[in-house]
Amino acid sequence: MSGLVTRNRLIGLALAALVAILDQAVKLWVVGPLALRQVGQIELLPFFDLTYAENRGVSLGMLQASNMEMRWGLVALTAGIALVVLVWMLRERKLGDIAGLALILGGALGNIKDRFELGYVIDYADFHIGTFRPFLIFNIADAAITIGVLIILARSLLVRDKGAIETGDTPRGEQHNA
Repeated sequence: MSGLVTRNRLIGLALAALVAILDQAVKLWVVGPLALRQVGQIELLPFFDLTYAENRGVSLGMLQASNMEMRWGLVALTAGIALVVLVWMLRERKLGDIAGLALILGGALGNIKDRFELGYVIDYADFHIGTFRPFLIFNIADAAITIGVLIILARSLLVRDKGAIETGDTPRGEQHNA
């Protein structure tokens, strides 16, 4: 069993690295060859554009870093959260849980790199229905974080620990009346 757990954790680390690398590669492509910073917006589909944005805050534009102290504070805060996610991921055993955490970790690393080097996160994905925008402009890292959180929530709400039930252990908060 421990070989499988080690394998799952290595898969998680590889997935986190892949997300971070893919995020950075697309950001380089968007600001480099596509010159989105200069162009501003490229219409791709009736419901999806590439729109250049610099996010100096965190989720939903909260905690805006308006000075250097706040910028480095956000770098430290997000790095601390990423470290907690890494430790959590390395403690998990099941690939489903590890994969969700790996998506969160990889996304966080991609955005931390931007904030560390640039002082802001590059966003470009602009999903819309006419003038209605259900999301703020985002990037691959943001999407990976969101999907990872949804996986963790779904697994925590829908997946029961069958090992505990099979061995006769009672789930927390439940007692057997004998």
